[in-house]
Amino acid sequence: MFGFLLRRLAVLIPTFIGVSVIAFLFIRLLPGDPVALLSGERVMSPERHAAISHELGLDRALVFQYFDYLKGVLTGDFGTSIVTKKPILQQFLTLFPATVELSLCAIILAIVIGIPAGIIAAIKRGTVVDQSMMGAALVGYSMPIFWWGPLLIILFSGILQWTPVSGRISLMYFFPPVTGFMLIDSLLSGQKGAFASAASHLILPSVVLATIPLAVIARQTRSAMLEVLSEDYIRTARAKGLAPLRVVGLHALRNAMIPVITTIGLQIGVMLAGAILTETIFSWPGIGKWMVDSVFRRDYPVIQGGLLLIAGIIMIVNLIVDVLYGLINPRIRH
Repeated sequence: MFGFLLRRLAVLIPTFIGVSVIAFLFIRLLPGDPVALLSGERVMSPERHAAISHELGLDRALVFQYFDYLKGVLTGDFGTSIVTKKPILQQFLTLFPATVELSLCAIILAIVIGIPAGIIAAIKRGTVVDQSMMGAALVGYSMPIFWWGPLLIILFSGILQWTPVSGRISLMYFFPPVTGFMLIDSLLSGQKGAFASAASHLILPSVVLATIPLAVIARQTRSAMLEVLSEDYIRTARAKGLAPLRVVGLHALRNAMIPVITTIGLQIGVMLAGAILTETIFSWPGIGKWMVDSVFRRDYPVIQGGLLLIAGIIMIVNLIVDVLYGLINPRIRH
């Protein structure tokens, strides 16, 4: 298992370097002048422009700029925001818990509903239950976040007034962050009603973010279960008189879970991308909204550092998925 883990870690190194090159060059191709942005509305003289460019290293060849940037990244220095003058890594770590909280709630919702729905659809193959569940999954997969989110806000926040429109908690509650996770911090604060407020603010963003992953997980679970249920060893288990629940839960589901886990791992990466739209729609103060705001403000170091940090997290998630492969099916280690 240790050798299997080392091989997977070795693959991450060239992947990380490739992502860093893409992020570095992509930012250089965007229109706009970061040096001119520093001056705000003031007119900057050519001498001052050249001095700031030299100070930021923008007057050097791209190769040297890249190696300077890579050296800083390897030492934990992802640069400084042009707008806020704060270290990018510090801002990322401050906002990341909000995105993690939203993504965790969404992926848990997708797994808890998607896997059972896929199993039931596979068992009831060809029936009205199967067609209804897969039809609902297809509709959910087809829902664009930028349309689905405002629609739920209009219905549940505007018409029914069941849920808040935006934010993480009501403005009437204030307490210093301890963990960065609002659900936990609201409990630790001891303020009556704070946890309920935090939970209610989390409902709509979680549902919106979970819709597409839920549909994908349900369809993948059904497909994997149908393939496994047609295997000879499943027919043998049924012929022995084993209970249907034991056949499905013990023999079929474990082997069907490998492609499902792959799908879940990929959907976590999709969620980080989807969180950009979801956080913007619901004014959720996470890294998604932070990245969007940085694009509008042309805060190039933040865009560059944020892309690299998000890519690093996705690579770590994929590594965890690979390790889970080896734990579920030892043959994969070889």
